[in-house]
This record gives sequence, structure tokens and C-alpha cells, in this order.
Amino acid sequence: MVRISTIISMGLIMISCGHNGYKENVNNEAKKNILFFHHSTGNNIYRGLYGNKEADVQLWFDKKEGINLNFVEQAFPKSKVLRYIPGYGWNNYPYDYYNIWVKNGDKKSFKYEPTLKTLTPLWDVIVFKHCFPVSSIEEGDSEGDVNSSKKTLPNYKLQYKALKEEMKKYPKTKFVVWTGAALVEEITNETSAQLAQEFFTWVKNEWDNEGDNIYVWDFYELETEGGLYLKKEYAYSETNSHPNKEFSAKVAPLFCQRVVDVALNDGTKTNLKGEMLGDSVIVNGQ
Repeated sequence: MVRISTIISMGLIMISCGHNGYKENVNNEAKKNILFFHHSTGNNIYRGLYGNKEADVQLWFDKKEGINLNFVEQAFPKSKVLRYIPGYGWNNYPYDYYNIWVKNGDKKSFKYEPTLKTLTPLWDVIVFKHCFPVSSIEEGDSEGDVNSSKKTLPNYKLQYKALKEEMKKYPKTKFVVWTGAALVEEITNETSAQLAQEFFTWVKNEWDNEGDNIYVWDFYELETEGGLYLKKEYAYSETNSHPNKEFSAKVAPLFCQRVVDVALNDGTKTNLKGEMLGDSVIVNGQ
């Protein structure tokens, strides 16, 4: 029988290994090591227009000269570790990152998922996001409960505040968080959509501060363009809130620019959407 501790070690080793043509020793100080945690929405952006054949993000890096980065994408958290061994579960909302990285942050892993204690020595930049059910927000109690998995505005704020303090314990690693994915109008309601907009606006304008190791990529603004819902022309369908291929291909370069700018320039040459500022270049005239 395989020991559980062995399985955990195997999982952590997998996370520390690159692929997609960028595999290299994570201890190589000359190369910036970037880890992207995601589920299906993030995978759509990563793959872009080409689905499972090629990845827009990989193609973007292939075309750029002078960018010495090891970019690795990874599902997090996972529903299964092995066929018969359940993992943490397919939930990547504020509570879940709080539960793994803060509440259980003193451990090397929790339910087979690595904590920041394990991740930060290996990665220069960690990117994480939430899938679109994050926008199914209820009003909730005004005080909130940091240990509650209920999707409420007060709970989210408490969990994000706790996450910020935990991430700041590891100043040598930079963190990039996506503002949450939006829902199409047909599967939500105006109250929930307004709460989602309020939370993501709070993340940008109050939670995110200059001068620390935490940065934002404003995916919500790209999806909604100032509205309350994922724009219909950007959605997979009127009842499916996954981004379609055309939109994924459109914003994949913005994601790349924002992450690389954070890695190399502390995010000073792009805005929160990943658009270049003025005549700024990220590296080597690009």
C-alpha cells in the first residue's frame, strides 16, 4: 500500500516541475518561476483560441525574446489526488484559499494541497483565481464569519484580509490575484451581481495596496466592461458563464503582459487589466 505521506510528496514534486517547454531547475536564480493556479475559466484563458491543441499563453511566450521565465499551470485545488483518493474538492473560492493557506498555513499541505509554506520557496510569482460561481454572492450577516464557506460579501472580505496578511509573510514571492469571473445575466440576479461588483471593486480600490507583494489582474472588468454581468458576446452561451474562445484569445496576451510585468517590473508598466501604460515596454523593446 502506498503511504499517504508518499502521495503528498509526489504531489508537491509535480507542482515544483515545469512543462510546456519551460522546464528548468526552480532554484535557478536567473530564471523567474511563475505558478498559475486555476480551474476551467483559467484554463480557457490559458488555452485561448486553440483549445486543447495549443495554448495562447505558451505561444505568447514563444514569440517573446529576452523573457527568461518558467511558467507552469496547475489545477488547484483538485477533486482527486489519485483515482481512489479524494482531494480537497473542486472549489477555489475565497474560503478555500483561506482554508488551505491561512487556517492550515502552518502545515506543509492540507488535504494533499500545498500551503504557502511549501510553495513560496519554489516560486517567484504565484497567480491564483476563482471560477465564476464566486459571483453567486448572498448578502449575509454584517459581521461575517471568516471560517464560513458561505458566499457572502462580509465573509469574502474577512477571508481576503486574512489571505493578505498570510501572503505578506512571504515577501520574496509575488502574488497575482484575478478579480473574480462574472456570471451571465440569465443565471444570476441583480442583487447578487451588484454584490459581486461591490466585492471586486473593493479588492481593487481598498484591499490592493501599493508597495507590497500582492498584485491584481482585473479579469472582472475585462469580462463586464463596467456592467454587472459577463457580456453575452464574451460568454460560451447565454446560460454558460465560461468565457468563449474569441474572448479568451483576446485577453490571454493581457494576462501574459500583467504577469510578466509583475515578475520583472513590480507591475509598474501595465494597468490592472494588463494594458501597457503609455510608451512602456516590458523587456527588450517589447
